[in-house]
Amino acid sequence: MSTSDFLHGPFPDPIDPPEGFDPASPARFFNRELSWVAFNWRVLEEASNPRVPLLERLRFLSISAANLDEFYTVRVAGLRELHRAGNTHPSTDGRTPYEQLTLINEDARRLMQVQQETFIALRKLLEEERMFILDRSELTAEDSTFLREYFLANVFPMLSPLAIDPAHPFPFIPNTGFCLALTIERKSDGLRRAALLPVPQQIDRFVRLPAEGLAFRFLPLEELLLDQIEALFPGYRVITSHAFRVLRDSDMEVEEEAEDLVREFEVALKRRRRGEVVRLTMTAGAEPSLKSLVMEELGVEAEEVVELDGLLGMADVKELVVDGRRDLQWPPFTPRVPERVQDHDGDMFAAIRQKDMLLHHPYETFDMVVRFLKQAANDPNVLAIKQTLYRTSRDSPIVDALCEAAEAGKSVTAFVELKARFDEAANIRQSRRLERAGAHVVYGFIHYKTHAKISAVVRREGDKLVTYTHWGTGNYHPITARIYTDLSLFTCGAPAGRDAARVFNYLSGYAQPETLENLAISPLTLKPRLIELIGREAEHARAGRPAQIWAKMNSIIDADVIDALYAAGQAGVQISLVVRGICGIRPGIKGLSENIRVKSIVGRFLEHSRIVCFGSGHGLPSDQARVFMSSADWMGRNLMRRVETLVEIDNPTVKAQIVRQIMAANLYDEAQTWVLDGNGRYQRAELDPGEEGRTLFSCHRFFMENPSLSGRGSAGAHDVPELAHTPE
Repeated sequence: MSTSDFLHGPFPDPIDPPEGFDPASPARFFNRELSWVAFNWRVLEEASNPRVPLLERLRFLSISAANLDEFYTVRVAGLRELHRAGNTHPSTDGRTPYEQLTLINEDARRLMQVQQETFIALRKLLEEERMFILDRSELTAEDSTFLREYFLANVFPMLSPLAIDPAHPFPFIPNTGFCLALTIERKSDGLRRAALLPVPQQIDRFVRLPAEGLAFRFLPLEELLLDQIEALFPGYRVITSHAFRVLRDSDMEVEEEAEDLVREFEVALKRRRRGEVVRLTMTAGAEPSLKSLVMEELGVEAEEVVELDGLLGMADVKELVVDGRRDLQWPPFTPRVPERVQDHDGDMFAAIRQKDMLLHHPYETFDMVVRFLKQAANDPNVLAIKQTLYRTSRDSPIVDALCEAAEAGKSVTAFVELKARFDEAANIRQSRRLERAGAHVVYGFIHYKTHAKISAVVRREGDKLVTYTHWGTGNYHPITARIYTDLSLFTCGAPAGRDAARVFNYLSGYAQPETLENLAISPLTLKPRLIELIGREAEHARAGRPAQIWAKMNSIIDADVIDALYAAGQAGVQISLVVRGICGIRPGIKGLSENIRVKSIVGRFLEHSRIVCFGSGHGLPSDQARVFMSSADWMGRNLMRRVETLVEIDNPTVKAQIVRQIMAANLYDEAQTWVLDGNGRYQRAELDPGEEGRTLFSCHRFFMENPSLSGRGSAGAHDVPELAHTPE
């Protein structure tokens, strides 16, 4: 089907359900874990997409490998633990932990093999661009001279070669640790022994060799180590060698009654480093006794070993995306400063007072969020700042501004989430820094993660206090904000200010808000509110009124929400979903979901914003639509085990921007779209017959080229394109 049908055309003909399919059984859901692997296949497919610049294709390959590593260290590790504990409780789709593990491992092995094949293909294309990835056999005499000096100066001091015998026990290999296992022979008498060469993670994986002109030449680190092995084991020769790489269980457990949550997390981080091995990747053809030794010492079973003929640790190929070949990367893009902010000479408070403003990152710069807080820190009329922090950068300008405000005597309260996976250590450092500056740091709840993105600035204006609030769908992280698509809503509306205060009071004092005006929050009201809104749309359909739902999110897996969507679709509501990653819905099946369609967008930017629009009896797009933005995906963890927000948009311009620009462009997108069918297959968008040669519409390109509606100023009085109808 043409994906422009998602905006204009009729829903595709539904397919017959599989033989014996029971729409009331768990088979109505796709499996969460397998759906995630399917998403990572889509990421890997971009590495073979000829429309993507060559080094960006290499980056997609790296991302797919890093994604799979994290998936194993967290999700697969959890399933493995359940299986080993004898747990046979089925998931939402009816599969036991063991059944899921079996299917995941089969699919992941295929994925890793295709990663190797993709790398070989990209390597050939790189050579055509004079970028070479060499092995030892291709080194020249000049290369050898350079490498000896490089090795002694930059690598040798970091290495600790180890013989393996009773006096030299097998060392601890950390998560993502990379090693060479060797059989070495003493030249003088032929004595053989096993040896191990752990490779410190602080050393670059690829060594750049001298090259003429614009050429780039690289040697993998393991090739360098084997080339220089005699410097590590003088008097020995290598008989056999193979590389291996370790992934460990990286999930964390924290004592529920911990007196000092920060200290407990510091201890838990150390435990994570020593988690059990969940996957061991080895180069194919390893010497059997050496392979057995490694498996025994690491405590892994045969099904946890993956043998690959090629490059281990494929995530490291991101090092090959070098600045010297910008011509092989995406064209440069500079995020816009909203015209209205420019009209007010950078004064964020003045721009917000004029009218609510929605920024669409990364197309509008995240620097405006930083500017908002820096201006608050330096404004003598600002009395207080309250801020949630889930993920942020190491040298965070957000934290800088909060510290500056606290040191200036303002009341600053930071709600730091210590349980932000893989950012726990960074968040501990930031919380210590905030405390030293005089800010009040709150760590939220032990049982719930605080995932909401809220900033509130209280400012004295005349004889009253005005609260300026920022509501986001993404993290306060300036680096990821360059590549994640997210929304930032700025308002000084009194209801939003009161709602923010109530949420902050809930976080700091466990005081559940009795009323919320423009807001629903999880784990209290967000899920019931969402299901209620879906049900209202179904009532419009049953009454014969136009009924539509457009929604965009990263993942949807919550069974209750999916069932509500199924029921609404069966009542006649037309439901169009843009789900980047995990999707538990079976769309387009007769009798179950013929009025539901699902697409996934994977491209230059990572789709991260969460939006839902209800036609409310008027259809979409419509000025009467009810429009919401959220920090929450539609998953059990977000709806029941996190503090999240669902913010209703009431400003007409912001509503139009979300419905007629952002959602319409996502639904219209063809260039980066995959369409999901009822059997779980994702297929790339295709042109309608007779349209060959037409440029595929890209929502990312559209957003890069067109300013947002709510950020217009005096310089932007010209019309801003909307996509309520076919784009020009």
